[in-house]
Amino acid sequence: MTKIRDNLQIIGAKIKQHLSQYKRSESSALLLAVSKRHSIDKIRDAYEFGQRAFGENYVQELLDKNQQLNDLAIEWHFIGPLQSNKAKKIAEVANWVHAVDRLKIAQRLSDNRPENMPALSICLQVNISGEQSKSGISPDELTLLAKQVAQLPKIKLRGLMVIPAPEDDFIKQREVFAQVATLKGHLQKQLNETGIIVKLDTLSMGMSNDIEAAIAEGATIVRVGTAIFGQREN
Repeated sequence: MTKIRDNLQIIGAKIKQHLSQYKRSESSALLLAVSKRHSIDKIRDAYEFGQRAFGENYVQELLDKNQQLNDLAIEWHFIGPLQSNKAKKIAEVANWVHAVDRLKIAQRLSDNRPENMPALSICLQVNISGEQSKSGISPDELTLLAKQVAQLPKIKLRGLMVIPAPEDDFIKQREVFAQVATLKGHLQKQLNETGIIVKLDTLSMGMSNDIEAAIAEGATIVRVGTAIFGQREN
């Protein structure tokens, strides 16, 4: 589908422009194609045009797609809320899990990561806007959870993930993302001071409507779905 190719080129150029604008290297931000509720054919088309990282929100959908696309070297990112009783299945197929907000989830992922697979990269989801309707740990609880998670085997703590409250004002968007970047910096310092050797190199933040603000404040993974694949299927 040339439409998907064109969309990937447009978004890729936009990311490249923003990275240059904010004096960042071209390789410092990854485009994560959010493929939830999009067809296998669309994912194959995006892969053909060079996209490798895909994000899914639902456990069974990720499992089904992983099975149907096992001939492709896809990097699967699970970006939705995860129940502890489903963590085993995700630990067996995903490369990344973005929305860890409880120690129990991290422990299940660690316990069930196959020995023959590399460590599972995870991000801790922070509820930066304090919305009751969203998952995520509060900033005040972050340090304790990070210290516990960082010491689990077979997973690798990479950084933070956020889904801020919707905001159209660019300055306000930047302010929220700047808070997250600062939070990551403080967390890295606290881990270092306690002798926990972890390099927090990831900020999973920013979607189509706030991608520039996210990149301006250090996003390393930006999540884009509809702008690549079009409207989602039921």
